[in-house]
Amino acid sequence: MKIVILSQNPSLYSTKRLIEAGKKKKHDMLVVDHSKCDLTIEKKKPGITYRGEELSGINGVIPRIGASITFYGTAVVRQFEMMKVFTAVESQALVRSRDKLRSLQILSRAGLGLPKTVFSNYSRDVASIIEKAGGAPVVIKLLEGTQGLGVVLADNHNSAESILEAFNGLKARVIVQEFIKEAKGADIRAFVVDGVVVGAMKRQGKEGEFRSNLHRGGSANIIELSDEEENAAIKAARVMGLGVAGVDLLQSERGPLILEVNSSPGLEGIEAATGKDIAGLIIKYVERNAEH
Repeated sequence: MKIVILSQNPSLYSTKRLIEAGKKKKHDMLVVDHSKCDLTIEKKKPGITYRGEELSGINGVIPRIGASITFYGTAVVRQFEMMKVFTAVESQALVRSRDKLRSLQILSRAGLGLPKTVFSNYSRDVASIIEKAGGAPVVIKLLEGTQGLGVVLADNHNSAESILEAFNGLKARVIVQEFIKEAKGADIRAFVVDGVVVGAMKRQGKEGEFRSNLHRGGSANIIELSDEEENAAIKAARVMGLGVAGVDLLQSERGPLILEVNSSPGLEGIEAATGKDIAGLIIKYVERNAEH
């Protein structure tokens, strides 16, 4: 089969591993930088041109689209969908997953556990926002942040107020979430492919750091999920409409709480922690669904 990986950087670990896994199964693997694609839209004849050539005969697409280029990246994925090409992550699900607020609303409606979250339109009454989230300490997150950037833990009420006022002054949209003390700076990343948890790791923030992102110097170890955690991860990916997802959750006294659902989860951390060939499982998912 001819499989396209939409990625701006062919030397990234995840992209390299997907190419390797695809070639191992004798597929023709092509890395396409979505930011360099031109889309032709006409009646019943959608087309994509890449570096001056028409892309044709493609059986499947694996989008690896960075948050900064979501708008154009999803347009390219949508164009492939119009050309009846199977995509490992659907354009609509990609758009939804990049909107933190919308994601939380979808997860909440599905009855999944979440940290209590408050969002407002730059409300001046910051004190009541903090109280609604359960009072300090609270976690304040930029809606646009990724990889742990733009996430602040406010230990006490005064610092929470001044952080919120600063963000409001910058007209930066934030959500305020309750701080789950018992998680002790750790979270779980469950990797879901086609409705199955194919690997899970527990990520621990470095000393004195409550953000557990590996980009922030956290460490990761393989973990066996409880049935409740596994079911929550599978359901979260399903309601978000994602065939491939990294579901981040916290272990709390009231059960697993979903933090976010990532539509372009990195492979390096999870493959290193679990020793599993996750890239190969993503290729198999495409094989099962693509027309060839």
